[in-house]
Amino acid sequence: MKRNAFLILLICLAPGRINAQDGARAKALLDEVYNKVMGYENIVVDFKFDLYNSEADVSQETRGNVTLKGDMYYLNYMGAEQLYDGKKVYTIVPENEEVTIDDKSEDSGTVSPSKMLTFYKEGHTYDWDILQNVQGRKIQYVRLTPIDSNSEVASILLGIDVETKHIYKLIETGKNGTKTTISVNSFKTDQPLSKTLFTFDEKKYTEEGYYIIRN
Repeated sequence: MKRNAFLILLICLAPGRINAQDGARAKALLDEVYNKVMGYENIVVDFKFDLYNSEADVSQETRGNVTLKGDMYYLNYMGAEQLYDGKKVYTIVPENEEVTIDDKSEDSGTVSPSKMLTFYKEGHTYDWDILQNVQGRKIQYVRLTPIDSNSEVASILLGIDVETKHIYKLIETGKNGTKTTISVNSFKTDQPLSKTLFTFDEKKYTEEGYYIIRN
């Protein structure tokens, strides 16, 4: 009888204890990823972007690439280019022959390329999720849930390669039912980069007839 009571007590207490341990384990793995990538001079990522919402009958798939060096980045995505030189964000849309120049916004709710490796550090709770075997690679998923109840994001799943400690996949689920998936096709580090990659040449675009918009 005493043994049964003890087992029942364990069952009642275990979920909270396991969740706390899993949260700490998930946070520790994310910190490993952060510390690993911060040791690189630069990172070049080719990715696939999928957006799906069954209720709105929206399905979109595209590919892109991003180069990161410190806080600076160069993003090529959906026919547009965007670069951040550490001070301003430049969005170049060749189809419209338009360039938009924005001051860096710290209040943006989106995960910009420069924040993609640090956004998890605050504002979320963490849970240890499933482990998948993807063509011989062990991918451990960590679930992030925004603490802010007003957030438009319901949850974010980060798939992490257990061996390399590189991000393999990001799955963001919105409260409106939209699911956004970013899958990493290639992850290269310490690549030779052009010295002008993160430099915006306004004269060049002005001479080419682009319309410059300053926000």
